[in-house]
Amino acid sequence: MKEKILIIDDEEDVCTSIAFALETFYEIHIVDNAPDGLYYFQKDHFSLCIMDIRLEKMNGVALLDEIKKIDEKAIVILMTACALVNSSIEAIQKGAYTYLIKPFDIQELFFVIKKALNYRYFNQKVKCLNKNLEEKYVYYGIIGKSAQMKAVFQMIEKVKNLDTSVLITGKSGTGKELAARALHNSGRRKEYHFADVNCAAIPESLLEEELFGHKRGAFTGAIANKEGKFEYANNGTVFLDEIGDMPLSLQAKLLRVLQQREITPIGSNMVKKLNIRVIAATNKDLKKMVEEGTFRSDLYFRLKVIEIKLPELKARREDIPLLCSHFISLYNKKQKKNVSYISEEAERLLLNYHFPGNIRELSNILEYAMIMSDGEMIKAGDLPEEVSAVIKTGDILKSNYMKDFSGLTLKEAEKQIILQALEDNQWNRRKTAERLGISDKGLRNKIIKYELIKK
Repeated sequence: MKEKILIIDDEEDVCTSIAFALETFYEIHIVDNAPDGLYYFQKDHFSLCIMDIRLEKMNGVALLDEIKKIDEKAIVILMTACALVNSSIEAIQKGAYTYLIKPFDIQELFFVIKKALNYRYFNQKVKCLNKNLEEKYVYYGIIGKSAQMKAVFQMIEKVKNLDTSVLITGKSGTGKELAARALHNSGRRKEYHFADVNCAAIPESLLEEELFGHKRGAFTGAIANKEGKFEYANNGTVFLDEIGDMPLSLQAKLLRVLQQREITPIGSNMVKKLNIRVIAATNKDLKKMVEEGTFRSDLYFRLKVIEIKLPELKARREDIPLLCSHFISLYNKKQKKNVSYISEEAERLLLNYHFPGNIRELSNILEYAMIMSDGEMIKAGDLPEEVSAVIKTGDILKSNYMKDFSGLTLKEAEKQIILQALEDNQWNRRKTAERLGISDKGLRNKIIKYELIKK
């Protein structure tokens, strides 16, 4: 089915020429005045509107305003004389797609129409994807459709209404706070406060006061009673982020709170009973810290009744397009831009990048790329250098985290790349083959060739 284009121009020769050139590829409707053009635009559905900026009864800028009232997403291309370029720029500021200066080459018109329709198509695609995101792949603010994330969602569902302490583990940038908020917002405590405390960001001397509060006169400067996070979040949830950075002296006091469900503010003798749930998170190996004596074993086991492990982004690559769509929508609003999509090459680079900073890094990459982008598409050249720099070895494409190949032959480098990709994907051959851009059979042959064995 052909795309429908509405042409509004009072110059018959211009309309006839455009229609003759386009009618083989598009369904063309011609109108010679603004009121009729507005009538037909409202009556029918047009993919695109081409109109002269100088029309009788209503100029092009005013007509554009009326068209945008009918459909704010309407794609409008203006035709103008050199003397009216300023008016055309004003129209673009009001939402026109672009303008062509008469007389223009018909090939230029074809190019602009194709580009405009692609823009419209990808806008709709992003809108549809965002709708799918909201309906299918967003769980209380967490985006994911991969098996790894579905397992996380299922675990949250199982424990959301319990009073049991939960320990969320994962590398930096994997979304531990989002998981904690999802656990709170999905459960029966959602009507009460969620208090988050970053144990690494608050000095040791202030952390106890932040958690438990103080009584007036407890120390110099304590001119009024202060409510701590535990008291503030009573009946709700306290989230202790970076719990591995909590000083040992304070760990003992936290253990008592978890055991007795009560607090005593600094400088007070009054014990306050609590109905609280504690969620802790860390990117450190607490078990190893227990062995080293830097984290209390009794607190560790008290916190780790339930553990939710968040996967690294490189282990859930199928979620990257969804996350990209989310961040594009987010930064379009923040930067007042209208980026619609990512080019195939840029998406391929992102899918092959190793993301040491996980989702937080992806967010930063997309924000940077949208600042660099000068159109509706994010291109490979808009990405940061560490993402756009890739290594090719034969038919294998790999991101630059495997760039220390000095002194290696091409075959030795290829062997390292394949081994790293296998390990990143837990030796899942299908996923590894997809990531490397080779067939399952090709991967199997290379595993045999290089005698690769799972450790």
